[in-house]
Amino acid sequence: MTKHLILFRHGKSDWNAGSGRDRDRPVAERGITAAKTMGKLLAAAGKVPDLAITSTAVRARTTLELAAEAGGWRCPQQATDDLYEASIEQVLEVIHQVADQHSSLMLVGHQPTWSDAIAYFLGGGSVHMPTAAMACLEFEVTAWAQVEYGRGQLLWLLPPRLFV
Repeated sequence: MTKHLILFRHGKSDWNAGSGRDRDRPVAERGITAAKTMGKLLAAAGKVPDLAITSTAVRARTTLELAAEAGGWRCPQQATDDLYEASIEQVLEVIHQVADQHSSLMLVGHQPTWSDAIAYFLGGGSVHMPTAAMACLEFEVTAWAQVEYGRGQLLWLLPPRLFV
């Protein structure tokens, strides 16, 4: 049995808009285009997740909404503060709480957490996640609670600049 985890970094944000609070920054025009492109790509590849959980930051929620709409995804979506400025421990806690009926999970969040999480799940190394990039990790586990350090295999990492 395998579980697939897709880490999706939010689209490029607009530093000059919003309330001035980091979590309120909206997605910039370039980020909107990239989010839609990645949503369509995931759908065309038949890799739409069973469940998507996003950070509550505006740019992360918007990225997920744009990708899902563009790709015609019908998976359930949830938002949690636990993915905003998250530690690896917080990411693991979110993953471990997912019902085992879901074989694929998408988390939408931020840097540097996503690069750190990929390295953690691979058991080391260094990875950089550009804005709106998606990475898919595979775990040979039967339960999400078994997802731990070094148990993942990177299947792909796709930056949007390859498709836009």
